[in-house]
Amino acid sequence: MSKENVIVGLDIGTTKVCVLVGIPSSQGVDIIGIGTAPSRGIRRGMVINIESTVESIKKAVAEAELMAGCEIKSAIVGISGVHIQGLNSSGVVALKAGEVSDEDIARVIDAARALAIPNDKQVLHVLPQEFILDGQDGIKDPRGMSGIRLEVKAHIVIGSITATKNLIKCVHKAGLEVQDLVLQQLASSEAILTPEEMELGVALVDIGGGTTDLALFHRGSLRHTAILPVAGDHITSDIAFGLRTPLEEAEKIKRKYGCALASLLSSEETFEVSPVSEGQRSRVVSRRLLAEIIEPRVEEIFRLVNEELDKSGYLKLMPAGIVLTGGTALMEGIVEMATDLFDLPARRGYPRGVGGLVDIVQNPQYATAVGLVIYGARKEQPKGLKVREGGPRLKRRLKELFREMFSS
Repeated sequence: MSKENVIVGLDIGTTKVCVLVGIPSSQGVDIIGIGTAPSRGIRRGMVINIESTVESIKKAVAEAELMAGCEIKSAIVGISGVHIQGLNSSGVVALKAGEVSDEDIARVIDAARALAIPNDKQVLHVLPQEFILDGQDGIKDPRGMSGIRLEVKAHIVIGSITATKNLIKCVHKAGLEVQDLVLQQLASSEAILTPEEMELGVALVDIGGGTTDLALFHRGSLRHTAILPVAGDHITSDIAFGLRTPLEEAEKIKRKYGCALASLLSSEETFEVSPVSEGQRSRVVSRRLLAEIIEPRVEEIFRLVNEELDKSGYLKLMPAGIVLTGGTALMEGIVEMATDLFDLPARRGYPRGVGGLVDIVQNPQYATAVGLVIYGARKEQPKGLKVREGGPRLKRRLKELFREMFSS
């Protein structure tokens, strides 16, 4: 199996760091390596402790290298956080030769990019929505067409310069080059959404640990993005407070017994809750009580999403409805709640379009990482994305990993 053109996706989330290694195949991309580690040093998608983040990245990379049997040198990195903003812009240019060339497309996109943004922000993505040639709209690719005036409507994603630099610094300190930075919900959409859904109109809601990421598509293009500061960790905190149990135990309870709709449960279903302090006795709690703690927070998340959809102007233009992904999307009852609250079709989004270790990655919590690999596969593979098998750094990392395993 050749490792000459591996594609590496690095998802640095609030709850976990995930590294996926893929190689091009006849079916698209085969996943050959996976590494995960608890995320330490990230809050609301932003770096708050560089050293802790670096260690989490190193552990996930070492695990992925061990499984894939190669040394990872660079990665396509997902970016999120409350510092990210999405704006719609447009640009216009006159055609020099009367026919649209690649140079004209580059010029009109640059014109759309030249919008006034704060000094502490930088442009991360310029995503064309449609081109307009001499008043004719709805054009996806105008190359070779004749005309005089070319216009583009585009979605611009901007982010904090310092937050972006800190993220890149963590990846570099972990020994990797950043091949590309990709907005996380854009990556997730690559793995989750179908072309038909994006054409009809659909909203992807990626509920992670620290943020809820929204991406709205219509007529095949990204129309609106938002990152909300309420997500799965807030549900965990509510459970810890409501049941008087440690955060770690609350997270386990959420994953195993959590339900977003109390009406789906009876009070007869129960589970044990560990106490906060030693010496105290465990308590038996009903799942319905747990759901009554969870439900208001999930409602708040969906209310904020609904406000963003309404702000976008596309709320009534989404016949494909809502697609939920991220770790929290696995919670029982969450799809039913979304269907009721949005009055739209809703489904749980699982990664698709990859081969290899499908049984492992076919889970909403891997949506961003899978999307990053697919995103990389769709672009021309740059030289910097190559690895060599069995290099000295790989051997060193394997020794460190084994030492950690046997010393714990």
